[in-house]
Amino acid sequence: MKYVKRLFLFFFCLAQSCTAQTSKINGVSFVASRIPVTEEHINPVVSVNANYAAIMPFGFIKDLKNPEIIHNTERQWYGETRAGAKQYAESLKAKGIKIMLKPQIWVSHGEFTGYIKMDTEAHWKTLEDSYSVFILEYADLAQEIKAESFCIGTELEQFVENRPGYWTKLITNVKKIYKGKLTYAANWDEYKRTPFWSTLDYIGIDAYFPVSNSKTPTVAECLEGWKTHKVAIKDVSDRYKKPVVFTEFGYRSVDFTGKEPWKFDRSMTNVNLEAQTNTTKALFETFWKEDWFAGGFVWKWFHDHQSSGGQSNSQFTPQNKPVEKVIKDYYILN
Repeated sequence: MKYVKRLFLFFFCLAQSCTAQTSKINGVSFVASRIPVTEEHINPVVSVNANYAAIMPFGFIKDLKNPEIIHNTERQWYGETRAGAKQYAESLKAKGIKIMLKPQIWVSHGEFTGYIKMDTEAHWKTLEDSYSVFILEYADLAQEIKAESFCIGTELEQFVENRPGYWTKLITNVKKIYKGKLTYAANWDEYKRTPFWSTLDYIGIDAYFPVSNSKTPTVAECLEGWKTHKVAIKDVSDRYKKPVVFTEFGYRSVDFTGKEPWKFDRSMTNVNLEAQTNTTKALFETFWKEDWFAGGFVWKWFHDHQSSGGQSNSQFTPQNKPVEKVIKDYYILN
């Protein structure tokens, strides 16, 4: 009888063209470095049971009001350039890892990209032209390397809010070049207002949602903290009939890591491995079982695994910390 029921459900899904996410994106955000990567750098990605990696070439602007994006120059690190991104992607794909190409902007002094906003129409036009050159070059690379997905921008709230027509045209132009799946990486407090989800394949969210005010939050506290956020995320997924992908997720191994997870304040130095582990477990428990949830990319993964992270490291990377096993265990189950 159980066999008959399973068969019925299988054929029902086929008849209904089920869109439920049956295989999760178990990804890492693979950080660009100065050098090409080798099999030695890729094997730890395979070992953590990841099946996807986000490759992140960079463009740079001088400040939040500067409209020109500099990219693909000899002054950049190798992994931040087109050639480097291609070499990284091909090396990962050779080991069975799928690719999301995710070009990003860096503002001098680490200012938040969501605040990029021009003062004049002329500067807006310059920014749009410059950003199009940047993003279409990497759309071309995504097509060349047959990347499974492409992210058209990361945390650009003011740019999106003030120039929605530009983004509609940009997406149309990207689709002329790249034929895979598209997303945009909206910040956790931005995604509800992003106007173009209906034109993309995934609702992308950088998932730094506050979930607990405790110094060392328990898994139970974080599960409770996720409840309201989860309902809101599901509502957006339902509205646009699109799966959600966490284009970034993760927590620093510090005290109060669930309070303001987006912070990379250098003054936060009290290492708390348990806090990182508990918040990460709660995130997996909240989302990875949901069929409308596509998966995500843990922030962040460095090429030199042996010397990255570790028990005294207070940053986001899970490498060589207890949370690495948590990620490995959840990834093998999905």
